[in-house]
Amino acid sequence: MERLKTYFLLTALTLLFIFVGGALAGKTGMIIAFVMAAGMNFYAYYYSDQQVLKHYNAHPVNRSTAPGLYRIVDGLTARAGLPMPALYILLDDQPNAFATGRDYHHAAVAVTEGLLNLLSDEEVEAVIAHELSHIKHYDMLIGTVAATIAGAISMLANFGMFFGGSSDDDRPNFIVMLALMFLAPMAAGIIQMTVSRRREFMADEGSARMTGHPEWLQSALSKLDHYARGTIIPEAEPQTAHMFIINPFTGKDISMRQLFSTHPTTEQRIERLEALKHAG
Repeated sequence: MERLKTYFLLTALTLLFIFVGGALAGKTGMIIAFVMAAGMNFYAYYYSDQQVLKHYNAHPVNRSTAPGLYRIVDGLTARAGLPMPALYILLDDQPNAFATGRDYHHAAVAVTEGLLNLLSDEEVEAVIAHELSHIKHYDMLIGTVAATIAGAISMLANFGMFFGGSSDDDRPNFIVMLALMFLAPMAAGIIQMTVSRRREFMADEGSARMTGHPEWLQSALSKLDHYARGTIIPEAEPQTAHMFIINPFTGKDISMRQLFSTHPTTEQRIERLEALKHAG
């Protein structure tokens, strides 16, 4: 069912991309958008995970090089009925973590040195459970393709004035085109933001149920948020910010940050976890 939901959302995002192409440049725009979407989806499906890991200079680890981390992940995957993902460590002081990969058998979990140094074993377990919940629900693939298509829609809108249709009948009304140039990127960003926020809440709940201790994740999120406000990950990019358990740009003073953030506030997440504790 999760795989079916994932493919449905990916199809909907692709159709939105093609619609924007058609609205900006008629049949020519639709054809260009379709070809671009096919290429982007293929690349995102098969290669985006390795690109992200390479971008963040993630170092692979195993049972012998990171025994404590491996033991935690091994125990959680057995509990969740998932294959063991590839494990990576980022040599960065900001405490953070993310999961990537296209399916259960091609998944990876990466954590920073800062996270391992800051958190207790129970808190690390809660963070890993959060990332495994993302893997279980195919959130990595959805997030990657949503970010890719959101960026591509913005690009189409920005260049819409220059690749119009092959005839006057094929070219949309100038006012409509101008409106799309402003509204399409905003709509794409809202879609990406909405998908990411909802998935973060779901992964938090999944972590609480997997460990049986919502308070472990509450404590971890509080620490991660506090320390993230004083640091940033130098390699962090807006396109991949949604992947991290805590927004890597938390330490930047960005106006209206929360309105367009891919993450719910830490306070909201802790409140939801508190409700889970009382719900039993």
